[in-house]
Amino acid sequence: MKRNQSALHVSDQPVTLNQITEVAETSLPVEVSNDPRYREQLLRSIDLLDEEIACGRPVYGVTTGFGNSCGNRPSARDMEKLGENLIRFHGCGTGIPLSVSQSRATLFCRMISLAKGLSGVSHELLVRFSDFLNHGITPIIPSQGSVGASGDLTPLSYVAACLEGRRKVMYRGRTVPASRAIREAGLAPYRFRPKEPLAIMNGTSVMTGIGVLAVARAGRILEASQAATALTVHGLRGHDHHFHPGIFEAKPFRGQAEVAAGLRALLASSREVPESVHPDHLQDPYSVRCAPHVLGVLADGLKWITAWVETEVNSVNDNPITHLPSREILMGGNFYGGHITFAMDALKTALAGVCDLSDRQLALLVDPRFSRGLPLNLAFPRKREVGLHHGFKGMQITASALTAEAQKQAMPAGVFSRSTESHNQDKVSLGTMAARDADTICLLAQRTVAIHLLAAAQACRYRGDVDARPELATVLRRVEAFSPPLEKDRPMDCEIETLAEAIGSGSLGES
Repeated sequence: MKRNQSALHVSDQPVTLNQITEVAETSLPVEVSNDPRYREQLLRSIDLLDEEIACGRPVYGVTTGFGNSCGNRPSARDMEKLGENLIRFHGCGTGIPLSVSQSRATLFCRMISLAKGLSGVSHELLVRFSDFLNHGITPIIPSQGSVGASGDLTPLSYVAACLEGRRKVMYRGRTVPASRAIREAGLAPYRFRPKEPLAIMNGTSVMTGIGVLAVARAGRILEASQAATALTVHGLRGHDHHFHPGIFEAKPFRGQAEVAAGLRALLASSREVPESVHPDHLQDPYSVRCAPHVLGVLADGLKWITAWVETEVNSVNDNPITHLPSREILMGGNFYGGHITFAMDALKTALAGVCDLSDRQLALLVDPRFSRGLPLNLAFPRKREVGLHHGFKGMQITASALTAEAQKQAMPAGVFSRSTESHNQDKVSLGTMAARDADTICLLAQRTVAIHLLAAAQACRYRGDVDARPELATVLRRVEAFSPPLEKDRPMDCEIETLAEAIGSGSLGES
């Protein structure tokens, strides 16, 4: 994929997760390459498939039934009906639909895989994917119903159905029939070639699309947690020498060292800033002193998780596929989502650790036994109202509840494989469940870190001297743009949610 003017051009070339996120979240236009050599590659895959059909050889899912019904051999005139029924009988998804951005990421990930030119699909089908993305026609995809092998059959059936004008989509801010959105966009319902329904459905693009966006959000959560930790160090009059580069040269995990360097930059000062000199405070508690070691797990994990998700995105993950050098139709299991499952389960664990870090630092800030002189629950109202206000007491309880929920949700999904579909799908990945869990924990982490940021900002206001640390002062101003100082008790639910959304979108760093 390469940039040309304002659109992203899709062919068989690799894409990055950032590009997918941009298409999903900012509606960046997408175009399919018209390069003659690329179009010829797509035609060669179709021709090979057509030859196999003409010769009467069994091609799974095209001239045979599906799954444990593959022994069935429908007649040639029933091939189109076979594909239609595949879409119909998988219309049994349940649960809250994917978000618009998740559905768009799913569409784009499926388009990228099919665009590799080994799935026997037409250039026209790829163009129809780009039409949906560019016109903002977003299939409504139920979140539940996939075991992650054979790929995301049930949720992806909603993509296939919408392309042909069935089921419902989100269009111009409303839920409407797909047929209506297609008509209003000046398009026509798509008519599938042989194998195209199966090629759309038998892949990992739902779990991958959700995973791509979770990875992006996790990176933003990491930055916000790093900022909250730096505010906490200042608020506790902690020691920045815990982040000395020599410590991380001695234990050279790259991400861990990067977090420590980020904390040093945030805490860099233009003049001496008071630190606690109490003998018992020679070392800060683990949740402060070891913050790079905790956040470093997420930072380092994101490096290989990103690589794995990017590999899945750029793979041909349906079945069967064409092998042009040998002119064979290959039947295998590229629809299996095991790598996405493991990556998302690991991401969940690291994010739950970030929630716990925020909760532990927040507990230090609100408790006078550990806060080194900060007022109880960070409540510092006017003198005549002392004892009437409770500061961050309720906020700390909420943060603890969110953390407990994230920890519970971090149970690995991949260990719960089960046999389905008459033991044909007897080992499944549950990758979509893992990706959905990661999405849920991202939201829990955003809210937990938001509360942590608000409390740490309150502590820094009490301490003063933040202007001696220019980078930290910038962070404080950004937090204050979402929430003014807490001088007396007030509901803060809207402030938590607004700040959490800013963390997830990355706009906190831009405010």
